[in-house]
Amino acid sequence: MAFAPPGRRDTFLTAANELDYRTLGGEKLMAFEHKAKAFPFAYGSQKGMSETTDKRHHDTHYAGYVAKRNEVEQKLSACDRGKANANFSEFGELKRKETFNASGQILHELYWDMLGGDGAMDATSPLGKAIAEEFGSFDNWKADMVATAKASTGWAILCLDPSDGRLHNYLCDSHNIGAVWGAIPLLALDVFEHAYYGDYGPDRAKYVEAYLSDVDWKKVGARFSAHAVHFGKK
Repeated sequence: MAFAPPGRRDTFLTAANELDYRTLGGEKLMAFEHKAKAFPFAYGSQKGMSETTDKRHHDTHYAGYVAKRNEVEQKLSACDRGKANANFSEFGELKRKETFNASGQILHELYWDMLGGDGAMDATSPLGKAIAEEFGSFDNWKADMVATAKASTGWAILCLDPSDGRLHNYLCDSHNIGAVWGAIPLLALDVFEHAYYGDYGPDRAKYVEAYLSDVDWKKVGARFSAHAVHFGKK
């Protein structure tokens, strides 16, 4: 997934971090301590989500990705790179978990950042028009998003892809598997079982409908507009 344009630090990026310094191979490197963001709503106040599920999702799963991201980065700073091996090496396994936990943190923050609305899309908004242009209608987009969410084992993500300037619903089977390089995530729907099983059991479709009914499309639209201008879209 892409970084924000120079000078921007969107809500999808991690919260402010504290700097520290470590050494690697005799070189002084700058590192960060990633901080978990507070849950943006009262637990259980989202449509169709219980207090227990929200607490587990945020306080255990999301916070765990942030903690492990810090742990992995700390261990990488002291790891022997000379022993790196594609079959097995501590360095290789740490690098795999680096992207897993970093992406897990970033996507979960976006997952909650775009909620708090009524799920209604303004068809006259720039994003509404872009969705209609790409998918034919908002209903068509939603049907495609729901199908993507049903098929995925991890995430269904509405993205703006600068490689073709189009909107796509991309399927990611894990935090760090399925992402398209350069694509900017606008709306990230978590379909790992930890996100919904406590409330819906195996009825993923009902959970997806509840999540989409709580999306604040003004927030998603603002994120779209902030990035679309760089690709000649308005």
